[in-house]
Amino acid sequence: MEIIADFHIHSKYSRATSPQMDMEHLNLSAIKKGIQLLGTGDFTHPLWLLELKKTLESFAQGIYRYGETFFILTCEVCNIFYRGNKAHQIHNIIFAPDFKTVDEINKLLSNYGNLSADGRPMLRLEAAQMLKDIININPLNFIVPAHIWTPHFSLFGANSGFDKIEECFKDYTKEVFALETGLSSDPAMNWRLSKLDDYALISNSDAHSPPKIGREANVFDLALNYTEIKNTLKEKDRSKFLYTIEFFPQEGKYHFDGHRKCNTCLAPAESRKNNNLCPRCHRKVTVGVMHRVEDLSDRDKGFIKEKSIPFKNLIPLIEIIAKAKGVGVGTKAVQIEYDELIKKFGNEINILLKVSEGDLRGQVSEKIAAGILRVRNNEVKIHPGYDGEYGKIEIFSSLDEKQEKQLTFF
Repeated sequence: MEIIADFHIHSKYSRATSPQMDMEHLNLSAIKKGIQLLGTGDFTHPLWLLELKKTLESFAQGIYRYGETFFILTCEVCNIFYRGNKAHQIHNIIFAPDFKTVDEINKLLSNYGNLSADGRPMLRLEAAQMLKDIININPLNFIVPAHIWTPHFSLFGANSGFDKIEECFKDYTKEVFALETGLSSDPAMNWRLSKLDDYALISNSDAHSPPKIGREANVFDLALNYTEIKNTLKEKDRSKFLYTIEFFPQEGKYHFDGHRKCNTCLAPAESRKNNNLCPRCHRKVTVGVMHRVEDLSDRDKGFIKEKSIPFKNLIPLIEIIAKAKGVGVGTKAVQIEYDELIKKFGNEINILLKVSEGDLRGQVSEKIAAGILRVRNNEVKIHPGYDGEYGKIEIFSSLDEKQEKQLTFF
């Protein structure tokens, strides 16, 4: 059974999150996107947990259902701790197999932070100690370090991370078997570090609004139950873990170095020449994901890891439509076109990956069809994101626009 899963999302109880991040809207958006399995997110928050208990029906071991969408119990937490004289803030995703276990986890974590303050609570608790404690609660529990390269709040982040996984998780490193690559990196970037070869690389949306779910995801062919999912990740089983769906990492908002206030975007080599200072104001730049990958890598760019889980880079359909029409993503014309395409072809991922070229060219406007095919073939240009700014995508070149204008004369 092919399952497309997005394990890392947030509820309406997380900061800077849409009020529509509720069960009804998540289900509707998952159907449109083609996502079968979602992480619940935020199970540490008491109000969200109460909603989950009221609305979710048990489906299989560790799997629940609402509407047409399946759910697995997950949350993200921020571990804040000192190692030596340095402060570390690391985000981790916790997976749990049932509500009884979730209640025990929450009882434990409430000793280290206010779980009611945010859907992603801040905990004065070392990541290694938390991992030890949640495994003691239930050996089926596991954690995945979240968006591991993001400058802020991540395992390898330039601002508060580590250079090695062992430095963070110490004696419990062996209990970590999967890592979330984040929007600003893809598996190919992570393959450059031989020390990551033993880990499954997963991709999730970290969505704060329903339209963002599934922008990154994982594609499996397995029986839908908790243990099967855990074992597939732990064993990196290529017969069951088929591929990941990825942003183009340049589109992520921390791919390159930079200083947003000065509109300064720098490739890692440029930053190093400037001692990681902004050439305009001479303050420190935010060191991005590519810079950190290069700092820690022991393989050259372009290295392909044997027997790795493959991946496919995509751009959300609504962005392709907006680019084709030359208008904003939030405009009514774009939403109407998006909904019509979903009605015609079933769901977004089907359109982006599976609908044949012939059907696209025969049933979709010429420019939108061309945009989808260009994305499939990686024929796009992206100006990298930096310091919290998403990258800018070019699907259609200025040459395309000139040709269109010329055709209007005939």
